[in-house]
Amino acid sequence: MRNQLLMKTEIIVAENAGFCFGVDRAVKIVYNILSEGKKVVTYGEIIHNRDVTRELSQKGVRIVEDPAGLQTLTDETVIIRSHGAEKKVFDVLESRRIPFKDGTCPYVKRIHKIVSERSRDGYDIIIMGDKDHPEVKGIVSYCNNVVNICASGAELEELLKKNYTKIKKKVAIVAQTTYNISIWEKCRDIASAVCPQAEMVDTICSATSDRQKSAVKLAESADMMIVIGGKHSSNTVKLAEICSANCKVCIHIENADELDLRKIEDLVKNSTGEKFIIGITAGASAPAHIIKEVVNQMSEKLQNLDEEFNFEEALDASFKKIYTGQRVKGYITAVNDAEAIVDVGTKHTGYVSLDELTNDPSLKPADVVKPGDEVELIVIKVNDADGIVTLSKKRVDALLGFDKILKAKEENAVLEGTVSSVVKGGVIILYEGTRVFIPASQATAHRDDKLEELLKKTVKFKIIEVNEQRGRAVGSIRAVLNAERDAAKAKFWDTVQVGDVFKGEVKSLTNYGAFVDLGGIDGMVHISELSWNRIKHPSEVVNVGDVVEVFVKELDKEAGRISLGYKKEADNPWVKFESEYNVGDVIKAKVVSITPFGAFAQIIPGIDGLIHISQIADKKVSNIKDILSVGEEVEAKITEIDSEKKRISLSIRALIEEKAADEQPAEETSETAE
Repeated sequence: MRNQLLMKTEIIVAENAGFCFGVDRAVKIVYNILSEGKKVVTYGEIIHNRDVTRELSQKGVRIVEDPAGLQTLTDETVIIRSHGAEKKVFDVLESRRIPFKDGTCPYVKRIHKIVSERSRDGYDIIIMGDKDHPEVKGIVSYCNNVVNICASGAELEELLKKNYTKIKKKVAIVAQTTYNISIWEKCRDIASAVCPQAEMVDTICSATSDRQKSAVKLAESADMMIVIGGKHSSNTVKLAEICSANCKVCIHIENADELDLRKIEDLVKNSTGEKFIIGITAGASAPAHIIKEVVNQMSEKLQNLDEEFNFEEALDASFKKIYTGQRVKGYITAVNDAEAIVDVGTKHTGYVSLDELTNDPSLKPADVVKPGDEVELIVIKVNDADGIVTLSKKRVDALLGFDKILKAKEENAVLEGTVSSVVKGGVIILYEGTRVFIPASQATAHRDDKLEELLKKTVKFKIIEVNEQRGRAVGSIRAVLNAERDAAKAKFWDTVQVGDVFKGEVKSLTNYGAFVDLGGIDGMVHISELSWNRIKHPSEVVNVGDVVEVFVKELDKEAGRISLGYKKEADNPWVKFESEYNVGDVIKAKVVSITPFGAFAQIIPGIDGLIHISQIADKKVSNIKDILSVGEEVEAKITEIDSEKKRISLSIRALIEEKAADEQPAEETSETAE
């Protein structure tokens, strides 16, 4: 019989079985706190595994199920279970200042963030999962809008038809991290057919998904499946359901004590096939030592393998193989100041040093990745003896980024990246982990612009040259700036009209005016349009860099010239003059200039009147400067206002003659009296 069993029995452990990194992380938090000699309380069972919770209980770990119980804690540290907790639990902890560590799985935390953001944006939330499961209860607490829970595709279809077919409301559908992946795919089809506007957000933990897929694959070829894990563990129960659907015999046990070895031996003996395959998988809450204990007990009882068979080696061999140069996917389990620690699905611990995470020396590991992130990596070195694998993220990023750069070159696409450094002859832009060199001649809009001003700035650029063999790329920022300027010009000329008002920056000054950037195109304000007063240079009114409001006075599309106005009609001194002065008024004016034919005198700022040479005195004047000087204040009479030509005539002579006429009658009366 023994030889017969040797020939026909094979035990295979599923590729993805046992603790996921989220569960492992939560359990390690508890043991780390205990190792510090502190008391520990877990909010709910830290994981759904009686063996683990029993062991923790023996170490003095208490379990609290009600947030009210947290308020009485004093010298204990609360650990939030891997399933997470309702928002009110954190509120109690923070308000009472109770020390705690958050052991919530990063994938669960991600769902909290998703439903919170979608709720805030007005989405109704639908959660696919078990309404009584602590993870689902926690998710619900982060929903600030309508929330529904569905256990099956049928429930989802009924809900969508009832509430979301006629009224096209926004709805987001998420899943419990341990939800059945095959049912989720059916839900996706249902939502697509019944409620196309629904947003399906993939929230099933990738470790859960991988575990379910590998379990299905093994169950399809196995004669019997053994599923190890807590009886009230959601992901383990789903594993058992999946295996039962794909294998004739499926046994769900929590530990080796529940193993019915007699039944297994009978099944093997009664098998008619050439080989009897026993598949083993385990839920996320099943520690590796329990899996190995189950396998070892089977070996001792069944005696279905020869003496040379090593179950420890068989278990290790069931994990994924890994080799230098391999591209793998992993999950970030922890981050410190020097490196990121990664679960790559093998018996090794993966490490990604800072210089293999990014090319940017200013960043820390936490700036690049965080626990829970799924990342693609390249294996640099494998150390089986120490169980360590060294990995690189930036090398994968560079490969992926260079593919995008090649595509961008072909499509003449505009890319966006951050200027990481200024080097001799140009600048370096980091794009998708790939260095792109931008020559100085292509880095700025003008050759005299400083390259240092680009450092750490996000800029747009095009790829102008690629060397695939050397993995190098050359880009141009100026090409994008020129294209944007040309587009802005074309749009400007299509829409601009005389009278349009713009705000623009003064780019340069000349003796005859100021040039203003209107957004990709320059216009000129003539010096006469800058002020109602006479000025000698534009700098008396504006400076380079000033942002000014101007309006279009004239357009010459053929020549590409734009004449702008700056001075406002409301400030027109002529309007003020006409409202306050009339012909015949006697005013005081200041001589501002002298010409051969007369003198100009300022009545108010911006308004001058002409005192003709014949009106300066009551006698013939040969040289005006013998009578008047610039800066002198004189009294004159307004004799004429030409509103059309905006000219004003003044007369000093008229006042002299009027004064003489007033004095003449008085003299005559005096003579008559004598």
